[in-house]
Amino acid sequence: MRDIKNIYVVDDDSITLFGMRKMLSKITKNSNVFDFKNGQLAIDNIKNKLERGLPLPEVIFLDINMPILDGWGFLREFIKLRIENRILINIITSSIDPYDQEQWLFYRDQTHHYIDYINKPIYKIDIKDLQKLNMAS
Repeated sequence: MRDIKNIYVVDDDSITLFGMRKMLSKITKNSNVFDFKNGQLAIDNIKNKLERGLPLPEVIFLDINMPILDGWGFLREFIKLRIENRILINIITSSIDPYDQEQWLFYRDQTHHYIDYINKPIYKIDIKDLQKLNMAS
């Protein structure tokens, strides 16, 4: 597995952010983990990095239900961006609404990025949640 330099966690729940950082620290060595409280902050950061030619995240953990710009709004904006490298996006949600599953499948089919769906609560992040990108590339 190649080193993953940048991981984004986009979630408005501070307990989830804390837990994700803790779990990621156990399976990554040299990764930078950045967290964002809503999709707007994350998409603005990505656009800024794109404009400046800075490294983008290789993996994004994305909550669906957030204020300002939710996960679906983030994905709507994200797939419009001209990003050549394939980014792994793990949707993390406690939702059991069939609409959310349909939205996941819709966005998954609209982009070359790899989009997966993980139900909360998350008790463990497995290395496979970071490796799918390598298998799918």
